[in-house]
Amino acid sequence: MSTKLNWEGIYPAVLTPFTKEGEIDFEMFAINTEAQIKAGVHGIILAGTLGEASALETEEKFELLKYAKKITQGRIPVILNLSENTTRNAVNFAEKAKEFGADGLMLLPPMRYKADNHEVVEYFKAVASATELPILIYNNPVDYGIYVTLEMFEELIEYPTIQAVKESTRDLANVTRMINRFGKRIKILGGVDTICLETLMLGADGLVAGLVDAFPNETMTMYNHVKANEYDKAVAIYRWFMPLLELDIHPKLIQYIKLAATAEGISNPYVRAPRLELHGKEAEKIQKIIEEGRANRPVLLIPEQQI
Repeated sequence: MSTKLNWEGIYPAVLTPFTKEGEIDFEMFAINTEAQIKAGVHGIILAGTLGEASALETEEKFELLKYAKKITQGRIPVILNLSENTTRNAVNFAEKAKEFGADGLMLLPPMRYKADNHEVVEYFKAVASATELPILIYNNPVDYGIYVTLEMFEELIEYPTIQAVKESTRDLANVTRMINRFGKRIKILGGVDTICLETLMLGADGLVAGLVDAFPNETMTMYNHVKANEYDKAVAIYRWFMPLLELDIHPKLIQYIKLAATAEGISNPYVRAPRLELHGKEAEKIQKIIEEGRANRPVLLIPEQQI
């Protein structure tokens, strides 16, 4: 069952919970997903960075996809991250994602080769030509060393399956550049938690968010205030949120956000090696940030109370 995907709203880059023995904890995955849906998110993205894509086997990604489709039952779109090393594997992955029910793809550049602009465009074109699934291009030069320029997007918009961008350049001006050049042809989803509110207020269509994995109600309430032009209320939540949002821009973002979601009862702290659980002063520091955030959280009008 395919679910309509319009690339607007809040799309958690969901965690992949593990058991202590290192297997996927499907039961906890379901608990977190239900918390996201209850809060009102507009879709979920599986097996991204926060989903520990680099630690998952390809077949495990498809198992997650099939399980997510089973538990979501068409209530929200389920998007699968595609992060392959070769064009051939990327095309095969896209075809299997469609077969197993994905509603869309988040597409990264080639992962182990720092391709030039032409090579990146050809890679994206090959995937876009091989699938009917809608595609979100992930533009993150800070972490992946490849910047998808406006000129590259000029070529990519010839492909109707390429519909949106996860804007993670960390350059807020790029939101306006994209809108000025392409209007609504390319939907924009902000991809950096620490500038998420500014991104929305500049006209982005939504967010691919990280701390939403732990705090879905706060994230959705902030987003809804922006949509209602209630900027003061959105800013108040954002200022409370900032110490937690900063957990998203660290190499150990997975460990940090899993700890936050564990504190909220919707994850556990286990990660796959070479990542290791936190210990010592680092663990104490992050736990303190989480505890202070939880203790001082704003009072929200929770979704079932909204008119």
